[in-house]
Amino acid sequence: MPVTRSSAQQCQCEQCHHHPFSEVAKQHRSINRLLAQLDEKSRRRLAGLLALRHWQGGIQTLHQITGLSRMTIRRGRDEIQRIDRIPSIRRPGGGRHRVEKNSPTY
Repeated sequence: MPVTRSSAQQCQCEQCHHHPFSEVAKQHRSINRLLAQLDEKSRRRLAGLLALRHWQGGIQTLHQITGLSRMTIRRGRDEIQRIDRIPSIRRPGGGRHRVEKNSPTY
């Protein structure tokens, strides 16, 4: 069962504090509500993807919005950028063993 955050993080950026009903503040609340429902790996990767959209200062910006550590966001960004990764669900050798290996009668 994935571990989720108990509640959505409050954005710490200046714009949300000065204008809590602005479109930017609404976007930040939406990001935090979504992140609160994700598991750790998905949360890290989504934050990394959003940091990539901001180019300069993206990690710092997402740190203020989400409250995630800069290292976590950096790691998520690097995971997203990694091209040589082959998507797989299981590691090689994972899963159940064949019946022939477990039962010597077959």
